[in-house]
Amino acid sequence: MSDDDLWHRPLTHVRAGELSSDTGQTPGMTRWEALSGSSAGSEKLWMGQTHVAPGVSSGDHHHGEAETAIYVVSGTPAFVFADGDKEVRVCAGPGDYIFVPPYVPHREENPGEQDAVVVIARSSQRGIVVNLDSLWPGGR
Repeated sequence: MSDDDLWHRPLTHVRAGELSSDTGQTPGMTRWEALSGSSAGSEKLWMGQTHVAPGVSSGDHHHGEAETAIYVVSGTPAFVFADGDKEVRVCAGPGDYIFVPPYVPHREENPGEQDAVVVIARSSQRGIVVNLDSLWPGGR
């Protein structure tokens, strides 16, 4: 197989029990990496999942230049971001999708009674996580 033979490259299979927590983490949540540059050789995609326990909020964070797509698997997570000087809470449930633009500070909260589990895809092969002290630049 030549390097330019794009038709004959292998697929990568990551089993549920093979996800890695060796990725950027944020307090209050556990992030699991499934597909990335290091695990699957991806060049433009990072994919994994996060778990937030009942009654817990993650720390504020953003994902740099990466766009983030979120699919809610279970629970009732809320995604919180700043709109001007107010916090906005987007409440979601199983089957819902959320889009987080690059550099937007946000956090996940779980007001429900079961773990909130979401699948995440990012437009980067790295699990970019920038933890912050606040949703607002310079703090509040």
